Formats: sequence, structure tokens, C-alpha cells
Amino acid sequence: MLSQPSFPDNPDVTRDDVVNQILSSIAMEELGLSHVINAEGEKLQYILGTIPGITGPAATIEDLLSANESIQSLLQSASYNQLFLKSKMQQALSASLMTGATGATGPTGPAGDAGGPTGATGPTGETGPIGVAGAQGATGATGPTGETGPAGATGPTGATGPTGATGANTTEVSSFAYASATALTAALTGTPVPLPSGQILPTGITVNGANTTFTVSNAGLYRISYALNTTAALLLTTRIMINGVANTASTVTPLISLSNYSNEILLNLTASSTVQLQVLGASISLTLVTGAGATLMIQRLS
Repeated sequence: MLSQPSFPDNPDVTRDDVVNQILSSIAMEELGLSHVINAEGEKLQYILGTIPGITGPAATIEDLLSANESIQSLLQSASYNQLFLKSKMQQALSASLMTGATGATGPTGPAGDAGGPTGATGPTGETGPIGVAGAQGATGATGPTGETGPAGATGPTGATGPTGATGANTTEVSSFAYASATALTAALTGTPVPLPSGQILPTGITVNGANTTFTVSNAGLYRISYALNTTAALLLTTRIMINGVANTASTVTPLISLSNYSNEILLNLTASSTVQLQVLGASISLTLVTGAGATLMIQRLS
């Protein structure tokens, strides 16, 4: 049977005696709490069957989960009680008169070694405000301008140098145009467009017998432009071939019912490069417009 707590009957209990009794009660609570925690540990050992000499019924998963929940609840309550006991002990100790008055300050110890480390530098103070700018002084007088010296005698005129050779004509233009309607059949591999009429062939540009391939004899930067107009076309593509290779920048992509095609490129060509205008499509038959069916211009810029 548990006994009831009792207090001493001595009426001459001092403040320090009361504080000691409070601290003793805290110690007894800690002792009792340790017994409760130990009992929970033994209960878990019994469920798991790890207590030597004691064998109980086999525990199920539900038994283990229930025991674990019970132990967690107890430990949570114990942690709350610990916080309460800590606060109780701190208040009891701060209320005790056992602590005497502060003693006199002892003598200052000897100075440390001069070679010890220097303490950290304190933070830099704030920069003071900038003072008011002084007044600007007066501008001094401009000095007198010196006299202009006499002009020197003009020297004799030198002999005229020889006239240089006339530079090469870098503007070579070749223009070709259809004067009448022409029928063509486009192919997926590309069909060369013949340009037989209205040709202007300057020095440096030649054309083959089929009037489809033009050769530039001089290397340089060239401007190549073309236009092609048909009476009917369906998903037709036009492009410029340089040395037998399609120039992607010159290609006009196919569009439904597009019948007017034009483009212009700037290109560096080597000597003897070939230029050809082509149409391509899936076996498309087309007729060029009379008088403005197709034009090709090749112009050397430099």
C-alpha cells in the first residue's frame, strides 16, 4: 500500500529547509519516473520474450504496435514532465538564500606575454559627412597672342608621275530573258531552265549550247538574281545550282498555286564556276509567261 507524503511538524522550518525539501521532491520524482520507464522496458521485453526464465505467449504484430504506441505516449509525457521539473528546480535554486554575497574582486593578475596574439580589430566607424566645397577662384586674364611668323617661300613644283595602268573592269553583268512562252516539265531531280533570248554576255561570262549553264571565268564576289513566272504551277520549287550543287539560300520553297518565283544571293565564286537556274517538282508540266517567262542576272561586284 502506498503511503501519503508528509511534511515535518517542526514549526521552525527556514527558507533554505523549504528549498531543500523541494529539491528532494524533484529527486524523488526523477527516481519514480525512472522506475516507470524501467517497467515499460521490462513490459516490452516480456512481449518480445527476451527476459531470461520467463516465457509468455507469442506476440502478434498488433500486440507489438499497441505496446509501441503505449511506450511512445509514456515517453512523451515523461519529456513534458522533465521540462516541468527543470523549471521547478531553477525557480527553487533562484529563491534560495544559501548563496552568500559576492566577494571582493581579487587582485589583477600579471600581464600576459607581449608576444601573444593581437585581438580582433574593432569595426570601422562611420565616415563623417563631406565638407562644403570652397568657392571657385576667379579665372586669370588671357595672355596676348603672339605675332604670326612670315610665310616660307613656295618650293618648285615636282614632275608629274607616270599615269598608272587602267584597272580591270570588275562589273560584269549577264542578263537573260524569255521573249516567248516555253513549255517545261519539272522533275524531282531538277530541270534546267533554258535562257536563249535577250542575252547580254560581257567578257568573263560564257554560256553552253543549250543556253542553260553559264560559266564565270574570273573569281570574285557575285550578285546572282532570278525571276520565273508561269501560267500554272502546283508545288513547284526553283533554285540556283553552283557547280552542280544546289544553293539552299537561293531556293524558293513550294507553295500551293504559287506561280511567281524570285530570289537573290551574294556569293563568292572561284574561277570557272558554273551557274544554272532549275525548276523541280513531281513531274509537273508548266508554261512560262510570254515576254517575262524567266530572267537570270549574274553581276560581279569585286
